[in-house]
Amino acid sequence: MTMEEQSLDDLTLSQTMPLCQESFSEWWNTVSAPPLSYITPTVINVPEETWKTDGHMDMLLLNDHSLTEVFDEELFELPPPDVSTMDGVNPTSSTVPVTSDYPGEYGFQLQFQKTGTAKSVTSTYSEHLNKLYCQLAKTTPVEVLLGKEIPLGAIIRATAVYKKTEHVAEVVRRCPHHQNEDAADHRSHLIRVEGSQRAQYFEDPNTKRQSVTVPYELPQLGSEITTILLSFMCNSSCMGGMNRRPILTILTLETAEGLVLGRRCLEVRICACPGRDRKTEEENSTKMQSGTKQTKKRKSTPGSSSMKKSRPTSSAEEEDKDVFVLNVRGRERYEMLKKINDGLELLDKDRKPETRVKHEFVLPSSGKRLLHRGDKSDSD
Repeated sequence: MTMEEQSLDDLTLSQTMPLCQESFSEWWNTVSAPPLSYITPTVINVPEETWKTDGHMDMLLLNDHSLTEVFDEELFELPPPDVSTMDGVNPTSSTVPVTSDYPGEYGFQLQFQKTGTAKSVTSTYSEHLNKLYCQLAKTTPVEVLLGKEIPLGAIIRATAVYKKTEHVAEVVRRCPHHQNEDAADHRSHLIRVEGSQRAQYFEDPNTKRQSVTVPYELPQLGSEITTILLSFMCNSSCMGGMNRRPILTILTLETAEGLVLGRRCLEVRICACPGRDRKTEEENSTKMQSGTKQTKKRKSTPGSSSMKKSRPTSSAEEEDKDVFVLNVRGRERYEMLKKINDGLELLDKDRKPETRVKHEFVLPSSGKRLLHRGDKSDSD
């Protein structure tokens, strides 16, 4: 027999059980409890329709405003994330981006180096057309000028969009050929920032537009401008990419939270010979602007009448060889001049048979008919 079994056998029932109960009741009475008058019960207004005739409640409708005020439905919902505190978040952009210039309170401006229109230049800017011409994957310096000091943490964002309205909703991307040749993570981006390890590439989740940002650096000592280096990684004529559709590049000055402080927009053409294309397009633009004045001057000069007056002095052979072209504005004038020309053509046709008839009558020397080979005479 173990010691535990011996201890259990030696136990005897205590005769002081009532004393324990009395001590517990005495202890219970010593516990202080607030009176019922201090307890404010929560009154629930239950409509009478919920009670049955047998005294039991079928369903409790919690329509009381006191309960709804106590329980918060948004208690277990997480608060929305703060976009401004998240690192590397691209702020949302509109479907149709704004392409108008906005210098803002800081006087945001862009400048380009004057390289001229030589064939050897890799990039050149036309102030007359507000257009940048550059070669594929060649570094193009862009100078940023501000009127006053900007807050710390500002960035510069570059975004490419199509110029024409029918293409503005489409995203500007590189052609598949140049994408496959590139091994970079951001190989689908058209615009790149060179010379900076802090450049970041974004793609908007709503519009799918691509952009690149670079932190704004203060001008160096003795300078007022900050230079950023851009590269365009596809030609404007690439099939499957821009496909000869003109594009615009939007450069915006933004805060770290994505607030736009300034905006500049310019047209960009990526081609093999920027100097030649710039010179050609500037000449065509100048001709189109001065074309209306030249046509008015030509109309005022009576050149057609003088040409017609000089025709009788020339010989018939020279008139047949010379052909003149006259530009006429207006349908009525054209019909009138056409009738005059048709009448002169008829006169020329009438004159030619007369000369042939004269020669036919002049050729025979007498009234006798000329005999041809195989013909017989009247005497025969």
